[in-house]
Amino acid sequence: MAVRAVRGAVQLDQDEAGHMGERVGALLTAVLERNGLTADDLISVWFTATPDLHSDFPAAAARKLGITDVPLICAQELDVEGAMPRVVRVLAHVESDRDRAGITHVYLGAAAALRKDIAQ
Repeated sequence: MAVRAVRGAVQLDQDEAGHMGERVGALLTAVLERNGLTADDLISVWFTATPDLHSDFPAAAARKLGITDVPLICAQELDVEGAMPRVVRVLAHVESDRDRAGITHVYLGAAAALRKDIAQ
């Protein structure tokens, strides 16, 4: 078993807590499913949100999914001119039997444009 990092992102349509919970929940679910993981495989999860998101903590979506005993942290993304607005990014550290090439990074919806080289 190795420690691996899984990346992902999603763009929100609006800065609203329920919408954030829905979109971030979908992102986390996709990260787990596409990598054959369960919550027990999570070591820690970092979330970043662009400075235009204020309605809730992205980590709250993880708690709503039942991820309650995993260290989570939220931070603000750099405020770079011209950057895609309303984006939540995730970096999950996991235990997995997959090699690095076998990890599936998940970029949902418009956020796929952030990493065309690895987005599904």
